[in-house]
Amino acid sequence: MRKLLSALLLVALLSGCSFGETLDEAREKMTALYGENKRITDGNYDRSLAVRCINGTFVGKKNENVIAYKGIPFVGKQPVGELRWKAPVDVIPDDAVYEAYYNGKSPCQVNDMWQKASLYVQGEDCLYLNVWKADDSGKKKPVMVWIHGGAFEVGGTVETREEGTNFVKENPDIILVSVEYRLGVFGFFHLSHLPDGKDYPDAQNLGLMDQIMALKWVHENIANFGGDPENVTIFGQSAGGGSVSLLPLIEGSHKYFKRVIAQSGSPVFTRSTEQAIACTNELMEKLGCKTVADLQKLDVKKFVDEADILTLRVWAERDGKYLPLDPYEAYANGVAKDIDFMQGCTKDEMGYFVVGFGDSYDEWAASQKSQKMAQLTEEERTLAESFCKDVKEVSPDYTSTSRLFDQIVFIAPLFRMSENQTKAGGKSYTYYFRVESSIPKMKSGHAVELSTVFNHPEETLVTGRRFDETFSKTLRKMWVQFAKTGNPSLSAEDSPDGKAHEWPLYDLKDKELMIFDEFNIHPAKESELKILDWDRTYFLTRYYCI
Repeated sequence: MRKLLSALLLVALLSGCSFGETLDEAREKMTALYGENKRITDGNYDRSLAVRCINGTFVGKKNENVIAYKGIPFVGKQPVGELRWKAPVDVIPDDAVYEAYYNGKSPCQVNDMWQKASLYVQGEDCLYLNVWKADDSGKKKPVMVWIHGGAFEVGGTVETREEGTNFVKENPDIILVSVEYRLGVFGFFHLSHLPDGKDYPDAQNLGLMDQIMALKWVHENIANFGGDPENVTIFGQSAGGGSVSLLPLIEGSHKYFKRVIAQSGSPVFTRSTEQAIACTNELMEKLGCKTVADLQKLDVKKFVDEADILTLRVWAERDGKYLPLDPYEAYANGVAKDIDFMQGCTKDEMGYFVVGFGDSYDEWAASQKSQKMAQLTEEERTLAESFCKDVKEVSPDYTSTSRLFDQIVFIAPLFRMSENQTKAGGKSYTYYFRVESSIPKMKSGHAVELSTVFNHPEETLVTGRRFDETFSKTLRKMWVQFAKTGNPSLSAEDSPDGKAHEWPLYDLKDKELMIFDEFNIHPAKESELKILDWDRTYFLTRYYCI
């Protein structure tokens, strides 16, 4: 399993590298982004770069017309020692002045294939956020809060393709925030069933609780940066997309945001309590541990490394307490009908995994398919196998199994979310991204749009090339327009390509969505494109990802 994950991590972790760049060069570049933000005690700092917050005054760094505030803690105490596997602690009022020059540590996560240190500087003390704003006196600007992806197991706000300076430089009327959260066995690990687990009732969903605490900090402090706390859009991709589709289900969350952009993520990235307990027991057996006290004695690196047996099974938990047992039903019942949604996926999501797993992909995909089929009834298996038999295979590298998992993990959940949000009287703007990477086998794979969204055309490890500049600006303008108004449509005057783009709301009859082709952004009806197999794969959403 480690070999499989390591191959995938080459794509996930090295996405900040350029072609021809060595691992050591990439690590040196990444390490330079970290540092210690010190307390300023001598009064020697630029007041124009300082922002007063509840937990301190933070001094940023200016790059041209954008000021970045990095590594701001959004908790009163970091989740280390006795606070490991405990709910995040709210901030403590503080009158001191601090540097906000460097990223905070990234969450603990598995290493790369050579078993060297990760590109990220890691630690359990990782609950920090970053803010980017234009150097102007604007007030009540819309706020966009980014939640990174990485299967709830890897990733971090330090990811260079998601650095916010370029985005805000192009869109100075937006405040951008990125937040960190606990990952893997520190953020999503069921413990309450263990003999001493009653003291850890939240361990299964701590990563989401961290995100809520970060959003609370934004709500209480962002006005001092020029942001509007009443106009916040949360957006994310992959596990980040899953996160932003789960956060509206959490009681009391709606006061912190009014809009959601979910990119290639949905409630499909969750697991049941039974599945979560099984994962915990499997790892406990491997580690030779029986209690939480035993786990607390382990070396952190060993603990994280051994947890790779749970790869792509560490998800948020549908525990019936923090998250509903059936998130889709909750949406259908109107739990988020007051939240505006924009959501979509790419055409060939599994291409990312074809490339990432390399020679191990066929073995992994066959195993995943076998496990999924075992969950189905005989009638359901017949339907799924019929889909695999009939679906057009793009190439020997992109098989019918890949197409099946495109449907199970991304496409069917996307449409179920759009359907349920619409049925409940809410709004959903739905999209389908079809621009292809130039990397063999990647096609329009998972995460292929990210460097475009954040205006980092130089980050080409997933795209293999730079996408058309006008297309990229138009896409970003739609993201920003949605954050501003709740409607991503553009007039010809506002659109970088000079064309009006009327983005239709998803409706139950025509099921219209926006198609992102590189030289033709246009709406279309799902019935014309046949993106989803409604009869043979839509029902699979009831089985989630695992």
